[in-house]
Amino acid sequence: MSEDRHRRSDGLPWSQTDALVAVGASLLDLVGHLLVTAVVDGGGGVLGFLFAMFSGVPLLVRRTHPMAMLVGVLVLQVGANLTEPVAIHFGAVLAVALFTLARQCRIPVIAGAVVVTSVLTMLTQSHFRMPDWEAVVSAPASALLVTGAGLALSRWQREVAANRQLLADRAVAEERRRIARELHDIVAHHITTMQLMAGGARANLADPEVVRDALVTLESSGRLALREMRQLLDVLRAGDEPDTAPPAPQPGTDDLDRLVDDSRLAGLPTGLTVHGDPRPLPPTLGLTVFRIVQEALTNARKYAGPAATATVRLTYGPDAVLVSVRDDGKGAAGPSTGESGGHGLIGMRERVSLHGGALSCGPHPDGGFAVLAELPLTADETAEAELQHGEVPA
Repeated sequence: MSEDRHRRSDGLPWSQTDALVAVGASLLDLVGHLLVTAVVDGGGGVLGFLFAMFSGVPLLVRRTHPMAMLVGVLVLQVGANLTEPVAIHFGAVLAVALFTLARQCRIPVIAGAVVVTSVLTMLTQSHFRMPDWEAVVSAPASALLVTGAGLALSRWQREVAANRQLLADRAVAEERRRIARELHDIVAHHITTMQLMAGGARANLADPEVVRDALVTLESSGRLALREMRQLLDVLRAGDEPDTAPPAPQPGTDDLDRLVDDSRLAGLPTGLTVHGDPRPLPPTLGLTVFRIVQEALTNARKYAGPAATATVRLTYGPDAVLVSVRDDGKGAAGPSTGESGGHGLIGMRERVSLHGGALSCGPHPDGGFAVLAELPLTADETAEAELQHGEVPA
């Protein structure tokens, strides 16, 4: 059931679902009351009819005040039982009240409610005369059955919630390990570059210009390596370090064309547009952009439908990089963004939060599904990345 249906509106202390449950249970009890009184005494009185009709009103506050709700239901049920002769029964309103109480209260409270409900039901339906064996068995058995169902459902929901949280935590841990391995590769690449530049400077001591260029590159690589090592330590956990690290750096924004081509080959027509002045990005930031686009296009192929198209938009701003991936599919709305959201979206959020950025994803107003990430980029990071790529004169 959607969360919106449980929301309170217009300042009322109950939701639309509570109102529907109360009306439905009251109608069932009202029909039963009319049928029973017609069989027992040929008709029903106005007072008994009113008690039966309004017996479900306390159910409106069943989520916020379960004990008060049960007391109100019992009072109205007792009134309906005492005003007219009734057959042995356990009404829908009383069943909903006990079921709700069993899901929200502790075992001692539930046990007391079962005893009180069973005794009052037996005594009032027999008009305080000695109840027959059917009444003695029927009321307690019905109360136990309803409360048992409520307790079983509560336990099942707790287990489902615990499993969902466990899967989400596991997905976060796996994504952090993956990020740590990728950052490890990037740092290793920078350290390798530093080693090569230091060796080149030593071998060309007779040429000051060559030495100067090598030292400038060495300094830039050192700053980037230190920054990325700090990020690595933020996500690295014990035992997560890989045994070996490949010498090549991780993919970045230069590889987005390959992602788009792969998406087209996979059956999803995809376009790529770049806005602003393209410039080199720090390796970790470029890797984050790459992974966001990769995961978003994967989700689009899964959920957008057979006739959908997708658009990747990369925008270079003065102090941030924006990347958006949107499809115009008419199929499923896309992976859930709620607490039980897809693990791919969890991974995106981990990567974006690592850079202090913001991520939004959900259905687009014009149709389809959209993912938008904003990643901050400082002037120092831009300058160092350009220096690494040889775009700034020493």
